[in-house]
Amino acid sequence: MFHFEVVTQWIDEFLRTYLTDVWALLIEYVLIGVVILGVYAVLALVLIWLERKICAFFQCRLGPTRVGPLGLLQSVADMVKILLKELIKIDRVDPFLFRLAAFMVIIASICTFGAIPFDKGLLVIDFNIGVFYLLAVSSLGVVGILMAGWASNNKYTMIGAMRSGAQLISYELSCGLAMMTIVMLSGSLQLSEIVEQQAYAWNLWRGGIPAIIAFVIYLIAGHAETNRGPFDLPEAESELTAGYHTEYSGIQFGFFYLAEYLNMFIIAAIATTLFLGGWQPLYIPGWDAFNSTMAFIPPVMWFFAKAFACVLLSLWVRWTMPRLRIDQLLNLEWKILMPLALINILLMALWVIYL
Repeated sequence: MFHFEVVTQWIDEFLRTYLTDVWALLIEYVLIGVVILGVYAVLALVLIWLERKICAFFQCRLGPTRVGPLGLLQSVADMVKILLKELIKIDRVDPFLFRLAAFMVIIASICTFGAIPFDKGLLVIDFNIGVFYLLAVSSLGVVGILMAGWASNNKYTMIGAMRSGAQLISYELSCGLAMMTIVMLSGSLQLSEIVEQQAYAWNLWRGGIPAIIAFVIYLIAGHAETNRGPFDLPEAESELTAGYHTEYSGIQFGFFYLAEYLNMFIIAAIATTLFLGGWQPLYIPGWDAFNSTMAFIPPVMWFFAKAFACVLLSLWVRWTMPRLRIDQLLNLEWKILMPLALINILLMALWVIYL
């Protein structure tokens, strides 16, 4: 089975052969930054196109068809348009916080994206507290959202930001408890080690009923954290115009738009890493011929296939379910998901001790 670890080690050895350690590290940092930003941008364009096509399918339409084959270049055209648009100056805003908010949202998204292990050797840094890092860094996005709503000096943006703050802080608890359930099963916070333990059985099957319950809780809570329907109250167009980013234009609006789509992929990627085996292929005990065939598929393709399957499930839910009211949204978290997640942690503890 081919892993990108071979490529990254070769690049490191090649640079250190001809350069000093300082210059080799500097070039590696630059390469990592360029690759992250490139993959980040390409994934956003693909996800935007994919959502338009899926939305069109659910509404019996065709979606983008004119720019490029199957409308594949429509997202690129939109990107160029948003880069060229004028930044409209808004009166009576806090200029520093107004500009900083967009960067806070995108920085939180990129820092989370950088810690995801796409393959063995294909990750920026492998923390021994990787799950804790993901929870901590992903929480910074709500700071940017609250900052955008307050600095815009607009009642609609403020209402959207307050809704988003209440929603994200609430659902982060269930999301974190679901992730801690898998940490209990694995006995480690290190993402690469969690994936390695799933070589012959994904955590979704290894953990039995508690792992399945945690997976469902994580998918619901994670979907709510992306502010997408039916949990899109912070951006409810029919009520709040565009929510917390109503006053933004041009590339500043583009940052919020980009972060929203990448957060959807990040939630799917974390679900893939913790529950669905990460880059590990599908193995069925006793099916040697089937397992050998699965092992020929590159691990990075396995990772993206699982992640995009979770993304498709998220889009299916968005274009199927009606928007919840704010009281329904918070009742779902505090009266259903949170108690269930706490009980599920006890079930996982019993599973680990006795089975």
